[in-house]
Amino acid sequence: MSNGKGEGNTRNGTPYLCWAFIEAANVAMQFSTEARQFYERKKARTNPVVARKALAHKLARACFHMLKERKPFDVNCCFA
Repeated sequence: MSNGKGEGNTRNGTPYLCWAFIEAANVAMQFSTEARQFYERKKARTNPVVARKALAHKLARACFHMLKERKPFDVNCCFA
């Protein structure tokens, strides 16, 4: 992608998929207190961009396990 979105998050799949997980992280920060707390902890140790990418990677791993094990999303398992 020429606009740079999704770069540096390559372990989440294609650049378009990386971008989608970054967008999912933005929404998760707004509507999930657990995701917001995870983001704030990461942001305290590093910059906001790295913290957002860490949250996106965590969501990508959660999606992988949801698809692999055919189980619904469990916020307590993801952010425990």
